[in-house]
Amino acid sequence: MHVVLDTTILIDALRGRPAVQRIRELRVTGGVPATTAINVEEIVRGMRSREQHAVDSLLAGLVVLSVDAAAARLSGRWRSEYSARGIALHQADCLIAATASVHGAALCTGNPKDFPMREVEHWPVGQ
Repeated sequence: MHVVLDTTILIDALRGRPAVQRIRELRVTGGVPATTAINVEEIVRGMRSREQHAVDSLLAGLVVLSVDAAAARLSGRWRSEYSARGIALHQADCLIAATASVHGAALCTGNPKDFPMREVEHWPVGQ
């Protein structure tokens, strides 16, 4: 099963923090570490030039799931439903969660509050 790693987890891994070990454990237990095209954009946007090799190495070891029409529709529904309740959700977070959902993947993040639209696995970061 794919396990989508959110940007918070990817940053933690790049910094050599606990996410590195958790990602290794995923592989041992048969999980397939993945991320989305949105997360790739977020990582590259914040990357310093000296981090290029580390980012390339990390991303090369992940399945990158594309955002498709089904994910876009689900994301739009979630944003509309939550907005009607007075809760603003970020477009990128909804697209990440929807992409995980349409691929039947678990979603792991260091910021579970950003993803109220579905169950997420909380991986505390920076510890």
